[in-house]
Amino acid sequence: MGIEEKINADVKASMLAKDAKRLEAVRALKSVILLLKTSPEGLTEDNAMKAIQKEYKKRKETADIYTQQNRADLAADELAQALIMEEYLPKQLSEEEVKDIIKNAISETGASSAADMGKVMGVANKAIAGRADGKIVSQLVKTMLG
Repeated sequence: MGIEEKINADVKASMLAKDAKRLEAVRALKSVILLLKTSPEGLTEDNAMKAIQKEYKKRKETADIYTQQNRADLAADELAQALIMEEYLPKQLSEEEVKDIIKNAISETGASSAADMGKVMGVANKAIAGRADGKIVSQLVKTMLG
């Protein structure tokens, strides 16, 4: 079952269960998928995962902003949607797994200083492929090279 079929089935299930919070999150994903289908590059599983990850990240960032502005009610709604969207993303790597990938990237590129960070990030991001937050990867690369 492809991602589009899974999302469509979850929309139906959420409607039947009268789960408004889940329905809102899944409909947001469905709209992203529909936009991808009409875009020039078309809908692929890879494009869909990137788009879902982008929506997930938006929800997390919005929740942080709401928390900073003391709007816990709105932050909770955004975090709930983010948790639902996370179900559609590939399993995230642990910090140890990310460190191992970065170590391999450093040895592969022969990096020795922070000036080589771009090379390491390029190789590491290909290996990680959306299974870890880019900010965390960047911080780990800086500490390992620095």
